Amino acid sequence: MIAAFAGGLIVVALLIWAVRLGVKAKEAESPPPRPDEQPRLPETGPVHEEREMREPNEVPHVSGEEVRIDPHNLDPSGSKRGEDQTRPRWSSGSGGSFGSGGSGQK
Repeated sequence: MIAAFAGGLIVVALLIWAVRLGVKAKEAESPPPRPDEQPRLPETGPVHEEREMREPNEVPHVSGEEVRIDPHNLDPSGSKRGEDQTRPRWSSGSGGSFGSGGSGQK
């Protein structure tokens, strides 16, 4: 009985310590932003999405074992803006649905 009471006191003491630690951590945080610090829309209005055709960045080929390609020698992105920005369209008479089960011809 005494061991259970002592264990309960230890649990209560740990909970009180945890709450005090949380209150101190909350007080150390910066205050929430004021209304004048909130983000605003640009003067030109909302930003819209931009579509562009992308091409893969090819890994440069090296000749010989003495030349190595390190990560800093590669481009940071896996693709680049394509030279041809026209969107591909379906040609007439071809199927427009992948896996439809049909031949795709009318």
